[in-house]
Formats: sequence, structure tokens, C-alpha cells
Amino acid sequence: MDKNSLKIGINLGGWISQYPAYDHRYFKTFITANDIKRIAGLGMDHVRLPVDYPLLEDDARPGIYKESGFDYIESCLTWCQEQRLRLILDLHKAPGFAFDALDKNSLFSSPDLQARFIGLWEAITKRFVGRLDDALALELLNEIVLPDSGPWNKLVSQVLGHIRTIDPQRLIVIGGNHYNAADELQNLELISDPNILYTFHFYLPLSVTHQKAPWIRPLAEYNQQLEYPGPQAPGLASIVEKYSHDTHGLDKEIGARFDKSYLHSALQPALDFSQRIGQPVYCGEFGVYERASMATRLNWTRDFIALLDEFNIGRAYWTYKALDFGLFDKDGQVVNQELVELVSKRGI
Repeated sequence: MDKNSLKIGINLGGWISQYPAYDHRYFKTFITANDIKRIAGLGMDHVRLPVDYPLLEDDARPGIYKESGFDYIESCLTWCQEQRLRLILDLHKAPGFAFDALDKNSLFSSPDLQARFIGLWEAITKRFVGRLDDALALELLNEIVLPDSGPWNKLVSQVLGHIRTIDPQRLIVIGGNHYNAADELQNLELISDPNILYTFHFYLPLSVTHQKAPWIRPLAEYNQQLEYPGPQAPGLASIVEKYSHDTHGLDKEIGARFDKSYLHSALQPALDFSQRIGQPVYCGEFGVYERASMATRLNWTRDFIALLDEFNIGRAYWTYKALDFGLFDKDGQVVNQELVELVSKRGI
């Protein structure tokens, strides 16, 4: 797959990743062929498909892979092929690692779990080798969080070696530390492989894009309605001081004015990395939490997409449906027409 072919896409979050319950009735109805047809009709060229490992492998039966889980991926691939959309298969949660349960993560300290991780990727690679070379890319793991990038770089090297013995050509997508932060790309160990696409996620400033988010304790307590563009976040310094052991990077937002110049500055590490390696980079997630005002969601999205377009960076919006950031609600109804048009460049 040409890594420049991934221009305008959207995530299918909340379907076979971050689902409310492991329920096949839900899996068969939340996303269907009609959803993929609508995404194509919006003018998008790809989807990013997050997948949680329990869909493919039970903890009680490691190494025994479930055909029922692969069936959902195969169905999505078929629908995408019918609509001429490419697909990134993103392992959103792996055995021993979940970006939203960091206190329970043991992947990087457990050789057994690392062997399971490698084994799962071998199974996925074997499933698709020789098929859909121009239509399917594989993303190794979503949003790792570690004190430093060394253990992730080591595991990437190991799993990629296993993948390449099976499939030398598949486009592999790799993100960096601290939730795929743009400024962590520099700490990835570069791989001499022409079929690697480096990715980052972008939710800065977090105090705006995740304002009042209950899963980020400092912002839940801060509980401020912030507008974008706008002046500095009032009182943020006291919250950062209270949560100094885990600021989520909010310390970098104290005293800043949030506008397009701020976004450009926060994006600059990704631009510098891309220039240094002479390769494109890809923004796999971006968006604003639904508790922000719609004016803020629109203004932030407009400015950030303008920057991505200016620097020719492909992207996938988070997310298509429901899950707090969706363009459409859980019933498939449009949240805001202008937001759809900004993200898709076409509208409904």
C-alpha cells in the first residue's frame, strides 16, 4: 500500500473495540455495510478499524484464535473493498496492555505475554498474506504508555521480524510512546523498511479537547468549560500542582493561548520527524470530546485539519459513531452537519 494513499479517514471506535459488552448481537448491528457505504459517500478513502484482542483470543485459551472474531474483520474488509476504501487494522488492546487501564498492564514485564502478542500478530499476518496488499495495513498497538520507549522499541523489532518472515510487503503502522504523542516520534527506533508508516495522535490542548472528561481525573476535577480559540485556562496551575504525579501533560498548557498557532507548535515535532526521515507521517486519531461546546469542536477541528492539509498529512478522525466524539450518535443520526463537512470535506 502506498503510504500516501491514506488521506481522509475515520475510526470505527466502539464496535469491536471499546464495546459496551462482548455481545455478538451488538457486533452484528453497530457497524454494517450501510455504515461503510455512508463513509465512502462522504468522500473518505479509508477507515481505521480498532480491534480488542478478546475478539480474537481468550485469556483462558491463549494461542487459540477465534474464527468469529476474524469474521467481523473479514466482513469489514469486504464492505470496504466494495466501496473502494482502504483499511488499517489497529490492535487497540493487546494481551497485557490497554491504554485505558495502565495500572493493570504487564505486557512489557512478561515474556509470556510478549510471546502471545507476537503469536497473535503472526496469526493475523498469516490470515491476510498474499491478499489485499493495496487495501489493508496493520497497526501494531494503540497508544502505549511507558516511562521510556526502550521496551516498546525492542518489542516492535521482535514482532516486526516475525511479521516480515511471513509477509515482507504489508504496510505496518507504528506509533510512539505517551498515547502516540507527536513529540514521542523522535524516540522511536527507526527501522530500515520501506513499508513502515509512523503514526501519531493529536488531542492538544488536552484541557480543551478532553474538557470535563471523567476518565482524566485532573480535568474531571477542573470541570471548566473552555472555548477555542481562547485565552489561557484559568486555575489550571493549581490542578496541575495537585496532580503533579500524573499531569497528563497539562503542565505544558499553563498560561498558553489556545489558537491555531498553538496547534501548529504542538504539531511541529511530527513535522520535524517527517522531514528528518524523509517520509510521510499519519495522524491516526484526533477530535474533541462532546462536552465541549459545538463552536469549540468546530473551530478546533477546522484549524487542525487546515494544518494537516497544509503539510499533506493523512488522517483518521476519532470517531465515526457514538463513543463521546462521534460524527453520528449511537442511532446513526448526524450530530452536527458542519462538523461532518469539516471532517469529510463533503458532508452527507
